[in-house]
This record gives sequence, structure tokens and C-alpha cells, in this order.
Amino acid sequence: MLFKLSLKNIKKSIKDYAIYFFTLILGISIFYVFNALDTQTAMMNVSSSTKRLIQLMMSMLSSVSVFVSFILGFLIIYASRFLIKRRNKEFGIYLTLGMSKRKISMILFLETLFIGILSLIVGLLTGTLLSQLMSIIVVNMFEADLTKFTFVFSATACIKTILYFSIMYLFVMIFNTYSVSKCKLIDLLQGNKRSEKLKLKNPFLCIIIFMASAFVLGKAYYSVTEGLSQLKEAKDILLPIVMGAVSTFFIFFSLSGLILRIAASLKNFYYKGLNSFTLRQFSNKINTTVFSTTVICLMLFITICLLSACLTLKNSMNENIKRLVPVDITLKNFRNMDHLDRKELNLEYGYTEKQIENSHFNVLEKLEKFDFDILKHLKEYSIINMYATSDLTLNHTLGSELENIRKEYPFLIYDAMERIIKVSDYNKVAELYGTKKYSLKEDEYIIVADFKSMIEVRNRALKVGTSIHVFGHVLKPKYDSCQEGFLEMSSQPINTGIILVADSVVDENYIYYDMLLGNYNMTDKKEIRKVEEQLDNLTKSPLKETYLLPDGSTKLLIKESSTSLTVMVTFIGLYLGVIFLMSSAAILGLKELSESSDNKERFKMLRKIGADEKLINRALFRQIGIFFLLPLILAMIHSIFGIQFTLKILEVFGTEELLSSILMTSIFLVIIYGGYFLITYYCSKNIIKEKS
Repeated sequence: MLFKLSLKNIKKSIKDYAIYFFTLILGISIFYVFNALDTQTAMMNVSSSTKRLIQLMMSMLSSVSVFVSFILGFLIIYASRFLIKRRNKEFGIYLTLGMSKRKISMILFLETLFIGILSLIVGLLTGTLLSQLMSIIVVNMFEADLTKFTFVFSATACIKTILYFSIMYLFVMIFNTYSVSKCKLIDLLQGNKRSEKLKLKNPFLCIIIFMASAFVLGKAYYSVTEGLSQLKEAKDILLPIVMGAVSTFFIFFSLSGLILRIAASLKNFYYKGLNSFTLRQFSNKINTTVFSTTVICLMLFITICLLSACLTLKNSMNENIKRLVPVDITLKNFRNMDHLDRKELNLEYGYTEKQIENSHFNVLEKLEKFDFDILKHLKEYSIINMYATSDLTLNHTLGSELENIRKEYPFLIYDAMERIIKVSDYNKVAELYGTKKYSLKEDEYIIVADFKSMIEVRNRALKVGTSIHVFGHVLKPKYDSCQEGFLEMSSQPINTGIILVADSVVDENYIYYDMLLGNYNMTDKKEIRKVEEQLDNLTKSPLKETYLLPDGSTKLLIKESSTSLTVMVTFIGLYLGVIFLMSSAAILGLKELSESSDNKERFKMLRKIGADEKLINRALFRQIGIFFLLPLILAMIHSIFGIQFTLKILEVFGTEELLSSILMTSIFLVIIYGGYFLITYYCSKNIIKEKS
């Protein structure tokens, strides 16, 4: 009998509980998709280093999954509270008819079990289909061979999903049994007729609290944007975070006392249609849910920043690879180390005496010693020299702005030697890279850079026309700002500044290092990988104790490392972002459904006094809309400044693709948050609908 009753209850309530089923199925499918990513590596022909990074990603995703399971577990228990509250009257009738609490608990146990099994089956099926789409995305990101793509089912991810969600459902069953055991018959039968008293707060106190909270929030915004340089240590960021969270709470606290009073003072608006009913309902709701609204707002804020940041990183890294890795290989060979402090080189860098003595050989001569001919693998190349002297450091290039810059940027290394290059050498690289070439007079210099923070620092000195002394020559800046450019390949814009001078200015005795830059005469990845493995194997040669090997950087290696990092950050960010977004929207939706259940009698009263269904539905739509919009609006305001802070952190990776990332984040918000809003509205409309 209990078995049939449980099935009948699920069938009868399926429409009302659509948001609950939707949350369970979405949570299960997302959990499966992100835990099944490792199954894609089998079909990808990637390097061993990339495979290690993928394994690291899966390890991190497993740790994140534990955190996600706690969030989803809390969400399922929270949803169960709504389900029990929604059925208070039903349980009261069961008790009145003589059914014991143990049997009611058994009904809930069976219902939870059926719902869990149904959700797991549908969620795993959905997750399996979505994981195939994710497979294509992963394969494309790693530029693997799509012809090897096959339908993949991850048994490990499936077992993990079943295990985690079974534990969650077990806790839900325990919670349901406990909740029923504590229920009183009078509360079950009369609970939905009781209404909370609307406590009107002192408006003057609310205004003061609102203004104070807005001021504190403004200070927090300033600290993480314009005042960021004043945060000396990582722990200093905790204060603005606490200020932001606390002020958010008090903003909602003060608004709960102000909204109704402000609206009531606008007579034409307040008494139009069902506005008075809608606003009183909303005010009562926000008045009793200040803390939870604050938590939802902060979760939405984290979601927006997280999604925007990880998508910006992904887009920027992809663009950086195209722009900042223009050739196949670069080899950097340090020279003339015998002029430097031998003790420091021996202790700090571990160089041998022989390596220091033989540092006068150029890059090709060094490779010849190792019996490796790089030129036979290249169709085009250039070799350039970089110069440096202790007489020209960052201190010397900042001129009269030095002291002010020191105060604002105390962590810069001001005694670091500046890198100097002949304009003709730079133009050779520009020819190879396809970037801008320059010309110089004997008394001029140019600084090329692409690292934003250092560009800002250097531009202050260039704007005041700071002259520099280079190898006995006094040079003035040709431009009053840095010119965009770079020499060394990287997945991020990291060039803090290179000084271009006329060829006649340079002293050949001060070569700091030389560089070989070139493109392979082959295109097959396997052939390229074989050449790079030969180059890498030179580190195992006993000659490395005598000759310091050039540092190699290749397009293939940078691309694979960058892609692995991008995939890892993107997937972890998406995983957490979507879960946070889903949780925030689900909590709001369940709260609204609970309110609609409680307010059923109130809507019935509106019908009795002449309100038609169209007017009632519009009032319900506005009520739910305001409740969903309020935390989202404040979260979006927070995000304006939060994203600015995030961009400072991500500056080294580039932030040019921010707009497209924000657009993609908005799409996630519309689909998931907007989807929950619509489901909530239609389910609420079904709850308050007058039965014929």
C-alpha cells in the first residue's frame, strides 16, 4: 500500500516539483560530465607532459567535486524542506486518519528513493550525451585528431556520481524522517494559514544604515581597484572582502524596511492594480530572508567573476598563442658570464667554472659542440644579440619620476640591468614576426614592451623626456610612450621593456645573450616532436658540465602547456560557476514556490474581491521577478569592480577578450538563472491556480 501511495504521490506532484527534478537532473549531469573528462585523453595524441597536466586537472576536478557534492547535498536537503512544507496538510490528514509517523516517514523514504533513482537515470543519460559534446570541445582545444572520435561512456564517472548522490539521498532520507518525527498535528493542519507579521523597521534608521553600508561598500570597491597598490600582502585583500560582504547584508536589511515605505508614499503607483499586494508580499519576503538573500547575492557575484575570469583567460590565451608565438623555435644563449660575479653564478645558478669560461661561444657554436645541427631543420632563421651593462638599470631609465614610482611600486627590482638591442637586429626579428619595424637617429632610443603595468611605469618617464646614458652616449626618447613589441615567445605578454638604440651606439663587449629564432622546414607534428626530443636529450649529454646549453622555447611546447593550463582553469571555473549559479537560482525558486504554497489562500481572496486571472498572474510574475532581480542587480554592481580586480590578477595573461567573456557569462545567466525564473513562475502559477 505504501509503495503504491508513494508512486501515486510522485505522479500527482510531478508538475509542482518540476524545479526540484530539474535541479537534481542538472546537478547529476554536470557532476558526471566534469568527472568523465579523463576518458577523452585515450583518443588524443598528445605529449607526455600534456597528459601529466590532464591528470593534474582531473585530480583537481576530483577535489572540486567533493566541494560541489557538499553544495548539491545542501541544495537537495533545502529542497526537501520545501517539499515537506508543501505537503503539511496532506501529512496532517494522514495522521488524523490514524497513520503513524513511522509510516509517513516510510512514504517519504520511498518517494525520495524513487525520485533519486529516476533523477540518477535521467541525469546520467543526459550527462552521457552532454559529455560527448564536451569530448568534441576537449579534442578541439587540444587540436587532436577528430577522426578518432568515438562514443565514450565513463564507468568511473558513473560509479562516482552514483556513490556521491547515494550518500546525499541517504542524508535527505534521514532529514525527512527527523522532520516528520518532530511535526505536530496542529502545525501540519494550520501551518499554511498562519502568516508572519510584517515588521516595519524605523525608516530613519534604515536610511542611516543604507548610507553607511553604501559608503563602506564604496571603500571596498576603491580598495580593490584604484587603491590596489596599497594592499601590500595577499592577506590584505581579506578586509575589502569582509567589508563588501557585511555591507551587502546591511543594504538588504535597510532595503527591507525602505522599499514598502517608499512605494507607499507614491500613491498613484502603490494603489495601481495589485501593486500594493505585490510590494507587501515582496517586502515581507525580503524582511525575513535578509541573510539568505545576501548569501545568494554573493554567490551570484562569485559566479559572474569566476565565469568572466576563466572565459577571459581562455580567450586571451588562445589569442596570445596566435600573436605572441609567431615562429616555431627560439634558442637563448647566455654570453660573457666570465665578466660577472663567479661566486654568485656558482651559488645562485649552479653554473660550473667550465660553463662560465666557455660562455663566449655563440648559439650555433654551442650546438656544434654537442654535435647538433639545428640549421638543417630550419627553412628560415635570424640570430640577434642582446646587450646589457650595470651602468644602465631600471633606476637610470626612470629619471625624475624614480622616487614617486618607488613609492607606488615598492616591489619592482630597480637595480635590474636593462636589455639593449640594435635597431637593425630588432628589425630582423620584426621581419620574421611580421611586426612593426623602426628607425633611429644616433641620439635617440625607443622602448618596446607589452606588459601593461610596466608600460604604465615607463610611460611616466618617457612623457617627461628622460634621457639615458648608453655606452658613453646620451640618448633621448624618440616617442613619449612605449611601443608595443616583444622578442621572446610566450603564452603571455611578459616583455617589461627592451631598449632599441642605433647600431653605432652599441659596444660589442657587452653581449648579454644571443638568440636564434626560426621556422621549421617541416609541418608534421611527429617530425617536429622528434627534432625537439633530440634537442631536449642534449641535457643528458656529459658535455653540459662544460658548455651551458641554450634555453629552448618552441611553439609546440608553449601551445600544449598553454592549452593544458587553459583547459584546467576553464573547466574548474565553469564547474564551480555553473554549480553556484544553479544553486543560487534553485534556492530562490524553492523559496518562491514555498511562498506561493503559503499564499494560496491570499490569492484565493484576491479572486473573491474581483481580481481576474490575468491581473493575478501579472502580480505573481512581478513578485517573483523582483525577488530574482534584487540580488542579481547588486551582484552585477559588485561584479563591475570584482572583474576589474580580477583583470589586475590576470593582466599577465592578457585581458583583451573581456567583452566576449562577459557576453558568454550573460548567456549562462539568461539560460540557467532565467530558466529557473520561468520554471518558478509557471510552477507557482500552477500552485495558486484555482481548481475547477
